[in-house]
Amino acid sequence: MFFALIVVLALVIPTVVALMLDSGSAAPPPPSADGAGATAPPTGGSLGPNVVVFDPAMSQASIQSQLNLIANSQGSNEFGTDRYAILFKPGTYGSAADPLVFSVGYYESVAGLGQNPGDVVVNGSVNVYNQCVGGNQSQCYATTNFWRSLSNLTVNVAGMTGCYADTDVWAVSQAAPLRRVRINGNLSLMDHCTGSPDWASGGFIADSEFTGGAVTNGSQQQFFTRDSSLDGWSNAVWNQVFCGDTGAPTQSFASNSGDNGGPSSYTTLATCPVTREAPYLYLDASGHYRVFVPAQQTDSTGPTWAHGDTSGTSLPLSSFFVVRPGATVGQIDAALANGENLLVTPGVYDLPSSIRVTRADTKIVGLGFATLVPTSGNVTMTIADVSGVNVTGLIFDAGTTASPALLQVGTPGSTVGHAEDPVSLDDIFFRIGGATAGTATTALIDDSNDSLIDDAWIWRADHGTGAGSWAGDRSDTGLVVNGDRVTATGLAVEHFQKSETVWNGQHGEVVFYQNENPYDVPNQSAWRASPTQNGYPAFSVADNVTSFQGYGMGSYSNFDQAAGNQGSAVHNAMAFQAPHTPGVQFHDLLTVFLNGTGGIDSVINGTGGAVGQGSAGPKDVVSYP
Repeated sequence: MFFALIVVLALVIPTVVALMLDSGSAAPPPPSADGAGATAPPTGGSLGPNVVVFDPAMSQASIQSQLNLIANSQGSNEFGTDRYAILFKPGTYGSAADPLVFSVGYYESVAGLGQNPGDVVVNGSVNVYNQCVGGNQSQCYATTNFWRSLSNLTVNVAGMTGCYADTDVWAVSQAAPLRRVRINGNLSLMDHCTGSPDWASGGFIADSEFTGGAVTNGSQQQFFTRDSSLDGWSNAVWNQVFCGDTGAPTQSFASNSGDNGGPSSYTTLATCPVTREAPYLYLDASGHYRVFVPAQQTDSTGPTWAHGDTSGTSLPLSSFFVVRPGATVGQIDAALANGENLLVTPGVYDLPSSIRVTRADTKIVGLGFATLVPTSGNVTMTIADVSGVNVTGLIFDAGTTASPALLQVGTPGSTVGHAEDPVSLDDIFFRIGGATAGTATTALIDDSNDSLIDDAWIWRADHGTGAGSWAGDRSDTGLVVNGDRVTATGLAVEHFQKSETVWNGQHGEVVFYQNENPYDVPNQSAWRASPTQNGYPAFSVADNVTSFQGYGMGSYSNFDQAAGNQGSAVHNAMAFQAPHTPGVQFHDLLTVFLNGTGGIDSVINGTGGAVGQGSAGPKDVVSYP
């Protein structure tokens, strides 16, 4: 999601946002994000040089200073190579009288080191603010606030003044999860205190609790919230989806949700079908590092820690090979062959051959958005057809030599079931272009039956290095699912050049899907699924599939002349394509015209109205067939 001129958004944000923009007294600006001259503090220890560990015995001034240094360094570091894990040992930080207030920039994972969120308490706020282009207060956006996270702690919201007073602002887009947090006080998912238009395009929340009033959705075009406890939710824009949340809005998505004054576009499932929370690092009572692996859940509701410790398994750090910058593929594969798990510390890792995961129940945990880059046209990581593998917290970045895939899970054609102990992929992010002019045929191929995908952003870059040229960051498809009974919750796939998600497996389920068609299509003849079908679907279910369920799924277009489509009106015949059979069902689908030329001619299989310059949408389909 780039900060294209999404002119339609101003027309559809509910009145609550307009009221919020009358912000009263001015607030102090967020910490500087220019990074000029800022150098993050040196660290070290067993977790590597880019892991910063705070102790409540440290002076607050020292903690605040280091946090500000990192935030200033990372505030504009969208495609840079610096990465940080910021960890808080159990205890309390800040106070109502002297709150700890800090920002989170690119490639920062901020987490508590307690076993439960209540073990680490921040009195203050942890924030992500808009970025105002060139300091221009009329161009303030959150639509590129990617690759950052907050997890496993409690925030008692305090501090700041004016518009920001006593508010935690988490104005993010994709790849910026809130997991396993308790926020006591006001939470806003948009930054309404800088200049307009304050666009935001998130987002993901799971296993969390919010008290002190309704979460402010504001201008967030879409958002996914799972297995959390809410005090309410302020409003919807296009596609707000809730799965297993107490206090969530009631289901209200309708065929006229996109109309002015229409019902809110809420998709609400009382329970979440199959989930497993992401593994996380913590300190035990003796002060030793361990990794906790939560258990699988079915038909889940609310936080896993609401009534005591989360169910699962604790592993000592001694069972992990700690991967630090400079580690080789040979060292990593040797550790895996020796039965070790992987804790991948912050950094960018160039990999001339594949990391091969062959042992069941292997855990691969990334810190600080550790990034894996294939350098020889290889698949970055392969996972054999085994049970219980977890992969979490990694960026898979395409290299300049084309790879067939970045992550390959399972074995093609396998009939082996893993329902009792599935492979799970949590907070994993794929990138074709942006940081480098990368290329890959497909980002993620999932052949593992019963596998779980939870919070994945699979992105062919619309800005940055290699982007903006149809021949630059080449990639056909973001996600191919061949496994049966695969469940994806919180899935975003954007800008790929052919069918963006291809679902070939039986009995699949998707709860929340966000897509943008590629911006940079040069002309219609370059982008046709067949001689009679303009464009490619954002989500395609194979003709032989007889069972599938999809909930809360949206696709948007911005065929951008500036990105190379030479003034021709590019059209996509349909956003979603699937066999017309009773067992393949979609619920709450939508399309939106963001900007540019042409548009999307139907929502699914020719059903649902067209969106384009004369009718921006959303166009909504409540159920299909």
